[in-house]
Amino acid sequence: MKRRQELVLGGLGVLLAFGACEAVGRAGIVRRDYLPPASEVLARAVELAGDSAFLAGIGATLRAWALGLGLAIVLAVPLGLLFGSVPIVDSAVRVIVEFLRPLPSVALIPLVSLLLGTGTETKVALIVYASVWPILFNTIYGLGETDPLAKDTLRVFGFGRLSVLLRAELPATAPFIAAGVRISAAIALILAVATEILSGFGEGLGIFMAQASLATDGTRDVLAGVLWAGAIGLTINSVLVRAERRLFPWTPDRRAAA
Repeated sequence: MKRRQELVLGGLGVLLAFGACEAVGRAGIVRRDYLPPASEVLARAVELAGDSAFLAGIGATLRAWALGLGLAIVLAVPLGLLFGSVPIVDSAVRVIVEFLRPLPSVALIPLVSLLLGTGTETKVALIVYASVWPILFNTIYGLGETDPLAKDTLRVFGFGRLSVLLRAELPATAPFIAAGVRISAAIALILAVATEILSGFGEGLGIFMAQASLATDGTRDVLAGVLWAGAIGLTINSVLVRAERRLFPWTPDRRAAA
């Protein structure tokens, strides 16, 4: 029932936003060059679904997103387990991590483009850099939240440090890692599109939006691209949320819901 209410309220919010944009565009309060009616933007977004070149650009963006996010997971999870399990290592690298983490990824686009060019390598590098932090810190935090009684029980029965990590700490940390991956998935999509927009070369959803913004009547195409980006992000988040619910039924909130 709660899930149904959330869907109904979400749909109502979308309809209200759509109606407001449509009314503002039709009434002429804002020039159509700046804000076309929502129905025209939606029609253009649907029309783009039949454009093979546009879909190829979507595929290029998603490939960079998947590769960058995958590399971020491969790097962040082992490092998070290491930092969270060995306090000496965490103390040694904490200053470096805290120095690098606040650096905005978008500000690194000119530097990375100069070093790697404007191809997929640049997108992947920036996605990895931006996406690694939520997964890394969620992994460290999850290790700190592991039930000490479970770890002590395994130690009493003679299990070593690695066994405690695999049998107690990693299962308890897995939901935190999944939440970090879900956050990083959104960040990765943002970086993929933003890098394409700022680079202006190659193929991708951001390239389509950047080129459309240079046309005299390209606002509709830009907004249609934004609509596609939002729909892709919403779909990815929904899939990851559903996967979390299925894979980690032992978390307290899942048990309470059951």
